[in-house]
Amino acid sequence: MSELEQYIGAYFEGITENEIATVASLFQLEQLKKGDFYLKEGKSCDKLSFISSGILRIYKTLDDKEVTQWISTQGYFVTDLASLIFRSPARWSIYSLTDTTLYTINRTDYNLLHTIVPRWAEIEKLFLAKCFVTLEERVFSHLSLSAEERYNLFFEQNRELFNQIPLQYLASMLGMTPETFSRIRKKSLR
Repeated sequence: MSELEQYIGAYFEGITENEIATVASLFQLEQLKKGDFYLKEGKSCDKLSFISSGILRIYKTLDDKEVTQWISTQGYFVTDLASLIFRSPARWSIYSLTDTTLYTINRTDYNLLHTIVPRWAEIEKLFLAKCFVTLEERVFSHLSLSAEERYNLFFEQNRELFNQIPLQYLASMLGMTPETFSRIRKKSLR
């Protein structure tokens, strides 16, 4: 079983081995070099990708600053979901912070899944529910935890990122200024 098939099996509950192979066969290998855009804000996103290796930054430009929505790493899916599903202009830019290897399915093939995997609607619903729960947890932590608590929680779960990407991206993603992030980081290193 390939890496992609293993992740599909892990992410999509209740999917059979035959269904996994069918889904995986629709994905194509894609390479991004450090500095390449996966997607630019305002463009149409017509693909969903699984990150095999590398790091992507999802962000939005607001007036004079950029706000990092998420840092996506190996083992995660990436897309602008609203653009993929509703064909609206992308809300986010997605940028490669490192050389990145992706498995990508285009919108046309993604839409075929409903016909070639009979239970796809049920499987997809469970996957999206998990994504929604993750989003709820993230929103709740932003509402209920202090900046220091958010920093500590993220650090414990993503320690390796702190040496791989510019820290201002992490600060933005955690909803704090670079100065606050730096102060908390200095305190935690003591």
